[in-house]
Amino acid sequence: MEFIVGILHLVLIIWALLKIFGSGASTGAKILWALGVIIFPIIGFIIWFFVGPK
Repeated sequence: MEFIVGILHLVLIIWALLKIFGSGASTGAKILWALGVIIFPIIGFIIWFFVGPK
């Protein structure tokens, strides 16, 4: 079960990073969002999902 949760978490982080770097935001904003998602995996992902660059 932990393996499945870990894989799901990894997939969500990779998806978020792809969406962040594919967005129209400035380079600085992209880097800050990516660092937020990487350093604070769960909270960063949730915040990015609701208020991140679209």
